[in-house]
Amino acid sequence: MNTGTDHIIKSYDSELARLTGEIVRMGELSVTQLEAAIDVLERRDERAAQRVVGNDEAIDQLEQEIGHDVVRLLALRAPMAGDLRNVYAALRIASDIERIGDYAANVAKRSIPLSMVAPVAPVHGLNHLARLAAEEVREVLAAYSDRDVERAYQVWKNDVVLDEAYTGYFRQLLTYMMEDPRNITPCTHLLFMAKNIERIGDHATNIAENIWFQVTGEPLDKQRSKRDLTSNPEITKLGE
Repeated sequence: MNTGTDHIIKSYDSELARLTGEIVRMGELSVTQLEAAIDVLERRDERAAQRVVGNDEAIDQLEQEIGHDVVRLLALRAPMAGDLRNVYAALRIASDIERIGDYAANVAKRSIPLSMVAPVAPVHGLNHLARLAAEEVREVLAAYSDRDVERAYQVWKNDVVLDEAYTGYFRQLLTYMMEDPRNITPCTHLLFMAKNIERIGDHATNIAENIWFQVTGEPLDKQRSKRDLTSNPEITKLGE
């Protein structure tokens, strides 16, 4: 093989590996943000919540750096076919991770007014949703790191578990609000927080779809089961 061509290929592979590592690190930061947000919620720690919100800037900065790296790869390496898919996927996945960080920060923001009112029992149910979402994100990051389409597909398919948990939690919160009007304000905050966590799962499935396209060159066009039923009017018919 021509040594010049060999050097270009190795250089591209090295840059792509570094880009992948940056994205995985960014993803792990977003999961840590979510876990920290749940921690400050349960501890009712307003100051710590403010720090979690402020830490979202680090994820935003990483996304900008990754964007610059992608532009440099496109300009200097002019990737084609599969290589171009790798670069495209990196850009899309970084964007999804940035949104995951935003949702985690939103959870922390909502914990601040919650810390100022009497605690309500359903607050602990949010931990279960967050664990499911964090597991999804970590699984899809591992799939991205290994270019493992089957692992990515399992994340994409199993998001239904988070959807079902979210729907159940939604019903629980409605019950609390109907039983005592004093629960309406804190439970409304919890509803928004739960929705943010459910959306984190949706972004994990977006990442899985990008991995599928990156590796196979084909869109993941299967029909994904959605079990978020909270937009269904029947969900408010409690006790049935």
